[in-house]
Amino acid sequence: MTPVALVTGGNRGIGLGISRRLLSDGFAVSILATREEPTEVLTELRELAGSDDRVRYVRGSVAEPEDHERYVADAVDAWGRLDLLVNNAGVAPSVRADLLEATPESFDRVLGINLRGPYFLTQAFANRVLALRGDLAALPEPPETPVATIINVSSISATAVSTNRGDYCISKAGVGMATQLFAARLAPEGIVVYEVRPGVIATDMTSGVTSKYDALLADGLAPIARWGRPADVAGAVSILATGQTPYSTGEVFHVDGGMHIPRL
Repeated sequence: MTPVALVTGGNRGIGLGISRRLLSDGFAVSILATREEPTEVLTELRELAGSDDRVRYVRGSVAEPEDHERYVADAVDAWGRLDLLVNNAGVAPSVRADLLEATPESFDRVLGINLRGPYFLTQAFANRVLALRGDLAALPEPPETPVATIINVSSISATAVSTNRGDYCISKAGVGMATQLFAARLAPEGIVVYEVRPGVIATDMTSGVTSKYDALLADGLAPIARWGRPADVAGAVSILATGQTPYSTGEVFHVDGGMHIPRL
């Protein structure tokens, strides 16, 4: 049967790159996003899939728990199974503000979408997987191949400090801990959890700081001195999503050109 993937924010930027790759890998893909249905994007994805039946779009917000249930239920109703959740949707602060000037409103918005939302969507996804396939904790040992996979897309900002967007950094650091928590809790159930941690990726989110990062990359910000692309992140997701690392969970896969490596 065709494996089923849920990709939040899968209609643009990194998420669109992930949706394209998963369709190429043979998944059916359901996208959750806040915008009106993007006709041109969905037409492209359905052509890539070779079938209208392998792509779905649910309009909603990852920040709203009621949308989680509707999103998961839509995929189950359409395809009868769940195999992969990619928590990709995220936002930057509307205004980059110094820590001493940051507002509670920005903090609540960023953490609501980037951390609280995927935390509880992961809960909803895992509970539905167990309901569909039964509680595996009673088996003598976990299955050799994962029952399902969860991949959290975070950021180099989980560990790299930016004092003008502390809310974003805290949200991504929280995603790192959420990955560890769910990895430990869900391993006995046969569900593996990973974190993919991008660096400087060329998307609409980073388009406003192109000149800044062009200069930083030229000055040696990363050993691989170029911008990353959504396809680079999608490649990492593909490796983790297609069952090639069944004896690993809680791992962080950096997609940052080596930016995370401490250097002298």
